[in-house]
Amino acid sequence: MTQQQLDIADLRREYTRGGLRRADLTADPLDLFERWLKQACEAKLADPTAMCVATVDEHGQPYQRMVLLKHYDARGMVFYTNLGSRKAGHLSNNPRISLHFPWHALERQVMMLGRAERLPPLDVIKYFHSRPKDSQIGAWVSHQSSRISARGILEGKFLEMKQKFQQGEVPLPSFWGGYRVFIDTMEFWQGGEHRLHDRFIYQRQDAGWTIDRLAP
Repeated sequence: MTQQQLDIADLRREYTRGGLRRADLTADPLDLFERWLKQACEAKLADPTAMCVATVDEHGQPYQRMVLLKHYDARGMVFYTNLGSRKAGHLSNNPRISLHFPWHALERQVMMLGRAERLPPLDVIKYFHSRPKDSQIGAWVSHQSSRISARGILEGKFLEMKQKFQQGEVPLPSFWGGYRVFIDTMEFWQGGEHRLHDRFIYQRQDAGWTIDRLAP
């Protein structure tokens, strides 16, 4: 720690971009999520599809990491990863998961709770071959979450695999796949003046959703 420690206690700002009212809500939270995501894209936010994915290990220790959302529909939110990764290990033991979209520039957050299921192989193959070829090769190179001694190992392996797959398609690695997150709860947060933020929570019930306002 430096001698002049950074004073962060007084770092704050007012949220003034507007509130969220019940009249703004949709019956299905996916429709409101899509509207907000579209607005995040139109605002040219950096990585508007980036979401924090939280899982829990066998000891109850939570872990978080940023992952890109690659598809969404009424069946859930989809992302892809190395099946040997830490997150995949957690989900094999406990499929409960939390997703969080931090759209700070719009003074918005969306939080989701649900359970993750592995995607069928055909869905994974279709997406894998839609990726840029270098990204496909990168999937072969990185054994995600494993310890490595230097970045040069990754770079050397990448060049080796790029040469190997120079001709033809890059095959899908057996250790690479994806998950669909079935959503049980979705919460929308819009910043408000004087810290009087607007929060609405959707909870799945039978074939529909209940909606409640939460105190900030």
